[in-house]
Amino acid sequence: MTPEVVSAAEPRGAQGWFLALLPLVLLGGLLALIVWSGPADAVRGGNFPPVERLTFQRVTLEPGALVATVLNDGPDDVTIAQVQVDDAFWTFTADRGRELAHLGRTTLRIPYPWVEGEAHVIRVLTSTGTAFEHEIPVAVPTPTLNARFLAVFTLIGIYVGVLPVAIGLLWFPYLARLSTRGMDFLLALTIGLLVFLLIDGAEEGLEVSALLPESFQGGVLFVLAAAGAYLALEAVSAALRSRGREALSGGSRGEGWRLALLIAVGIGLHNFGEGLAIGSAFALGEAALGTLLIVGFTLHNTTEGLAIVAPLARERQRVSIGSLVQLGLIGGVPTIAGAWLGGFVYSPVWSVLFLAIGVGAIAQVVVQIGRQVGRDIAPATRFASGPVMAGLFAGFAVMYVTGMLVG
Repeated sequence: MTPEVVSAAEPRGAQGWFLALLPLVLLGGLLALIVWSGPADAVRGGNFPPVERLTFQRVTLEPGALVATVLNDGPDDVTIAQVQVDDAFWTFTADRGRELAHLGRTTLRIPYPWVEGEAHVIRVLTSTGTAFEHEIPVAVPTPTLNARFLAVFTLIGIYVGVLPVAIGLLWFPYLARLSTRGMDFLLALTIGLLVFLLIDGAEEGLEVSALLPESFQGGVLFVLAAAGAYLALEAVSAALRSRGREALSGGSRGEGWRLALLIAVGIGLHNFGEGLAIGSAFALGEAALGTLLIVGFTLHNTTEGLAIVAPLARERQRVSIGSLVQLGLIGGVPTIAGAWLGGFVYSPVWSVLFLAIGVGAIAQVVVQIGRQVGRDIAPATRFASGPVMAGLFAGFAVMYVTGMLVG
């Protein structure tokens, strides 16, 4: 007697849908049973206090009022009982009520005569007496979507993103005259610049992800978004290589143009996250972007234009001014969009996502450029040659020094 085996034939029609949905239906029933029976509640009984975790999602300052959006990050329901501002109790309203289920959120409006330029502390007390607080280091009015702030963020984005990248592109005529060893130095310099941006973006992204509610799993979100960006840019690179078409009007079909385009995209994504940080700093009242900081960003980002044109110079390609302008816009304009989003619609989740996308994109570009370095040198000693090592060191050094002005 032979044992029965499950048929591997492809299911069709109603039978196929039934076989596909049956595990999902059973899983739904199991989850409903767990929720209805409450095994965890039975174990805990009435001897354990609820687990409460409130997180502040956004705090804005309006004339005569503080507005705080809070989220219940804990597994148990939370009831907001009182609100303190600077150790004094204040009345408040909650747009979605005071009782919050898991991942429930509400916006608290607190009439309070805050003082511009001073620090304030908001403390939320739950019905169990647990306190959660948020500090406003420097009280400044939160930007609102109007022509004035839109123009300010646009101007800052042009200063720290568009113009520095454009200035860096002006090195192209000089770079195109370098020798082979000079080109190896230049590509290694580009790798050093981009690796510094990668590390800087990863550090900032992980810091922001640590501030997310635990339920959002910020670290996992950052890693997955970075990996997704890496794979997406790899697919774009493969498509450009296989089709051999012009990437942009006026562009060239060579390998140098493909790499320059990928670098511009990667840097543009990084600058989007940079603009997001600038805008959110204004929105959260945590920083005032002074002249020294703008100067630091300008010096820091000028090297990004150098990184974009390096592959074009390596291939000795003739590039029109229009094509350079297009590359510069791809790399610089996202700074403006990031500042808009960060200033007017700040969200820590968006910050983590876009910083991660920038990191993943730059990592992919570094791999692409690494394949072009020292092509006339043995692979085993490619990165050990003098010009390449000097370029890597110079790239790190330039970004480190200019980054000191930004930090």
